[in-house]
Formats: sequence, structure tokens, C-alpha cells
Amino acid sequence: MDGIFAPLRAGALTLRALRPEDAAQLHRLVNDWEVARMLARVPFPYPRELADEWIASTRAQIEAGTAWHLAIMREDALVGCVGLTTTRDAPRHAELGYWVGRRHWGQGIGPEAAGRLARWALANLDLDVIHASVLEENKRSAAVLARIGFVPDGMAEQDFTARNARLPVRRFRAGRAELSAPAGQPAPEAAPQAGPAAAPGANLLLVAACALIDSDGRVLLARRPEGKPMAGLWEFPGGKLAPGETPEEALIRELKEELGIDVSAACLAPFAFASHPLEGRHLLMPLYLCRRWAGTVEGREGQALAWVRPGKLGDYAMPPADKPLVALLRDFL
Repeated sequence: MDGIFAPLRAGALTLRALRPEDAAQLHRLVNDWEVARMLARVPFPYPRELADEWIASTRAQIEAGTAWHLAIMREDALVGCVGLTTTRDAPRHAELGYWVGRRHWGQGIGPEAAGRLARWALANLDLDVIHASVLEENKRSAAVLARIGFVPDGMAEQDFTARNARLPVRRFRAGRAELSAPAGQPAPEAAPQAGPAAAPGANLLLVAACALIDSDGRVLLARRPEGKPMAGLWEFPGGKLAPGETPEEALIRELKEELGIDVSAACLAPFAFASHPLEGRHLLMPLYLCRRWAGTVEGREGQALAWVRPGKLGDYAMPPADKPLVALLRDFL
């Protein structure tokens, strides 16, 4: 495995960092007028030595955390590239792009690779919105973006090196709501609205959360992993109440499952609660404080963890329900 980037699986594909030995394959695929003419920054003809230079630059950008340009691999063959570049003038925004060699068109590679990288980015990078643009005549790529979940975002113009011209492009954008499901699958549906005969509270979603506070007064935040709604946002650990559970019982179970620690009900102190509308449901979330537990805190579900000073909690992007609790917690601590 390449040490600078852990490869991502995307169906039958693998997305990994480009390597020097990929240069010859990359050059054969991109040095094709039908490919190059649709790409903004690719010259044509494409010099062989440029492949070496570009691959070296992509590795430097990954190490710097400014861009992630990856090889799309099917078995041992490079079939294209997919990339994401952070936007300097718009924090928490990035630009997505991809290309696939002509011999591999029509095989579903574009949506599989681009959708996978976009969802990974929202879950693992400090991003909220991903943008993309396609040449106005490139209906194939526009359809790929729509299939992933991107929505139209107007028109613009862009320089295309291979054509030596400034041409109109269609702009697209997507956030967590649009990219919550894998390519080709619908996003999770909201729970149906309660009908007249529904029992009181039938659409109430009960979730218990806990602010773990260490001996230095820092608060633990957990990042929602890829595959979950609102992936990439930071939250207080916890989870939904199972039927018949009290909030304390749910937290004891969730903290064991998520973080590997043992907490007793006596160490959970009720602090505040959040009440937040959802699509078709309403969230009620009590927040507890806990300063004592047994075991070592670790992310057992692949989630990133951060111990945060109270004054820095507002620097972390959080779900809407958690945000009002931050100010209360910061003032208390």
C-alpha cells in the first residue's frame, strides 16, 4: 500500500495515489483527442514527460493536503483518474474532476469513481460543498454528475488548453444531502409524516448524547464516518434509544460499542437537551456530562476522534442539533 494515501474501494475499482510507474499507461490514455478536448487543463498532444511531472505534483499535493488526484484502477490496469482540489477562496469547498480512457467508456467507471471520492471527501476532509464543471457539449459527463447526486449550479466559462479557447461550461454542486447514497442508489428516504391516527410522539426520534470531559477539561467529539447521514460532521458521542431503553441505558451501550469504554449511570449527569425538526420527524436529544469512565477511548466504528478545548468547540462543523449545545457547554466549562 502507498503510504501517502490509503486506497479506496469503489465496486470493482480501486482509487489510489498515482505512482511514477503509472506514467506510461496514463500517457497512452490521456493523449487522445477525444479525451483531452473535454478537459480544461490538458494540452494536446500530451507530452510524455508531462505525465512524469504531473504524477510527481499529485503526490506532493496529497502530502500537503491541498488536492487528491488518484488513479482509477481495475485490477492492475489504470483506466482513468479522479481528483478533488480544495478551493482557496471558498473555505470548506472543493472542485471534483475525473476522466476515463476512451476504451473504457460506457462501463460505469465515472460515476463509481467520482461518487466514491466525493463521499469520502465529505466524510474525511473539512468540506461542506463539492463543485464540478463540464463542457456544455459534454452531455455524458453531465449525466454522470446527475447520477451521483450533483445538482445544476448555473453556467460559466473556462479556458480549455487543448482547444486554445474559452468555452461555456455547466456548473454543478452537491453537499451531504445530495451525496448521502452510493452512485446508482437513491438517498435514504425520510420517515413518513404521521397521519391523523398516529399515536402521540410517533414521529419523535429520541437520541442520547454525552460530553465526555477529560482531566484537562477537554471535550470529546466524534466524526460521523462515511456511509452515515451527515458524514464528516463532528458530534457528541451517543445514539438512538432502543425500544424500552432509558437515555442512560442507551448511552452506556453506545459508549461501549462506539468507544470501548464502560460508564455507569451514576457518572452520567443530565446537562441540557436539543429539540430539532427533521424531515418527517422531530429530534429530541438530551446531553449528559461524564467525567469518569473505565477503559481507553478509541474509535471502534472507524470514526475519527478529537479532544477539544471548550473555547474551540465552535471551530468544528457539527449537525444542526448539536450546535446550540456548544455555547451552553462552553459557558459551563
